[in-house]
Amino acid sequence: MDLISLYPTWYEPMLGSGWVVALIATFHVLASHTSVGAAMLFAYLSHKAYREDRDDLLDFIKKYGLFLMVFTYVAGSITGPGIWYSTTVASPNGIGALIHSFVWKWATEWVFFVIEVVGVYMIVYLVGKVDKRTHMKISIIFGVASFATLLIIVGILSFMMLPGKEVWFEEGGYLNGFYGTNTFIQTGMRIAFMFTMTAVVGGIVVAGIKDPAFKKEMARKLGWLGIISTLVGAALFQLYLTAVPEQALLVMENRLPDYFGPSIMIVLAGTLGYFIVTMLQPKIIVESFAGAMAVIILVAGLWPEETARESMRKPYVAGQYVYSNQVIGRDVPGMDIKSQLPTIEKVGILKAHPFTPEHLQTVNAGNKIQAGEYIAMVYCSNCHSPSETGIRPLHRYFPDGVTEERMQKYVKGVLTTGNIAYMPKMPMLDSEVEALSAYLVMNNNGGQKAITAAIKQEVENRDRALVEKNAMDKVAVLELSQEVK
Repeated sequence: MDLISLYPTWYEPMLGSGWVVALIATFHVLASHTSVGAAMLFAYLSHKAYREDRDDLLDFIKKYGLFLMVFTYVAGSITGPGIWYSTTVASPNGIGALIHSFVWKWATEWVFFVIEVVGVYMIVYLVGKVDKRTHMKISIIFGVASFATLLIIVGILSFMMLPGKEVWFEEGGYLNGFYGTNTFIQTGMRIAFMFTMTAVVGGIVVAGIKDPAFKKEMARKLGWLGIISTLVGAALFQLYLTAVPEQALLVMENRLPDYFGPSIMIVLAGTLGYFIVTMLQPKIIVESFAGAMAVIILVAGLWPEETARESMRKPYVAGQYVYSNQVIGRDVPGMDIKSQLPTIEKVGILKAHPFTPEHLQTVNAGNKIQAGEYIAMVYCSNCHSPSETGIRPLHRYFPDGVTEERMQKYVKGVLTTGNIAYMPKMPMLDSEVEALSAYLVMNNNGGQKAITAAIKQEVENRDRALVEKNAMDKVAVLELSQEVK
């Protein structure tokens, strides 16, 4: 049978699956990045405490560690499975591509994560119970384990943008897919911004320090850490852009909102200004102010960064071969993967999709709008919301009063051919083009109410036709039985 490996589409009405994943991911990235940066900071402070015989530094580590245990290792550990669940149902082929390529690498990361979790408990609860040298060793192990989780995850995230080496497509091999220029530049960039997050969140701990001299010292330490890491991270981001596909730069130029560039500059300037002010006036660091600034700076910085990273991958979601709508868009001989586009071109997406309802597998006058809605859900809803709200609503992309004839020309000439660099190629039969166009026009001009009414009418007509057919079949059976008698 001409079926492809697609799964039921997950769509959250009025919101879209993309926003659900983004909300969970933003919080998780904030928690995980802070924990890794803090782990490396702890290794430095613990070493300094051992060399200079300073209990106040160990006390700072303990307080910061307690904060991490609640904020990062509890809340972060909840959002971690949340990302797994949401991305698996929203992008099953994308997650499948990562697991099939890096399953043992991911298992290794989990081992280091266990060490990391045990390490933060030991760092907090063994202060004063073991000598400073032992505590320093624990802190170093904790820092190394945290850095190892970072290195592994960044390699997998980089693969989502593009495989490490082009030869991976022909030969496979996780080293070819994992390590590339993009991986190492992104690792450096993320380390820098992790230290920025660590410095910002550390301000909440500094706010609780009673000794003015020690408070001033830690404010300056975190301030310099934040300033240097922010500037280095910004520079590495510019270098990172030289290691991404040209297609990603095209997306940045054409699809990211106009406010993206200015918003990044405002966040960078605000972050640097915050560190400078807290270094000069440590007294202003109180818990309410530090907490509010941590939320403002980190969320304002993370949201556009994560939005850009997700957008720049388009039209792919993993490895430059899995489209954002889950269709496999190219051959990968090294992984024995075949493109699904020829099958869809042959039989159409409605018959190729294994979960298409039987009554929608062939487009006709009685299911046209419903079939169009189904195609839009399969092909478009991972990136566009069919409703008036949510991520990139479809109705924003077409002029008011657009006709079906114009829409068909657009769908057939642009979408089915893949002529838009940042959108997947979406093969369709002529009947499917007509169905999708009719749905898009109705969605654009009449909205969801008109679509719901049209589908309801189609269902009623189909039910009426079935009733009439059943009645005719019964009559035919009775006539035949009478003839037999």
